[in-house]
Amino acid sequence: MLREDLQNALKEAMKAKNMPEVNAVRMIIAGLKEKDVEARGKGKKQAEDAELLAMMQSMIKQRNESIKLYNDGNRPDLAQKEQAEIVIIEKFLPKQLNEAEMTDVIKQVITQTGAQSVKDMGKVMGSLRGTYAGQMDFGKASEIIKSLLA
Repeated sequence: MLREDLQNALKEAMKAKNMPEVNAVRMIIAGLKEKDVEARGKGKKQAEDAELLAMMQSMIKQRNESIKLYNDGNRPDLAQKEQAEIVIIEKFLPKQLNEAEMTDVIKQVITQTGAQSVKDMGKVMGSLRGTYAGQMDFGKASEIIKSLLA
């Protein structure tokens, strides 16, 4: 589904001659192909959707870091370009959970896994990554887990 959406978005952007979107979608597709090559090395046919969603989350994280650097370097034009790429990437991600929703989900997972202390954080994170890839910021999730298990 995600692969088809990307190909269709690329075709539409090319028809509309929307070069920023064409470039951003091509960048996502290139990352997708890299993940497929990695997956074939592990004996799989292609990368799973969860891996692709995680890849796009990391792309957004990289762009947010770049925006901060560009703003610090007084380059708002480049920061704006990065922000536009984030908007395009987010179109292909599922709805992001807000902090309250994340806290509720994390509480449920802690109960399901039987986590008692911060030592059990790996179990909780593993379960979250398997179920909610692309739907939450795992950096924030880590902070929430630590506060709930402390």
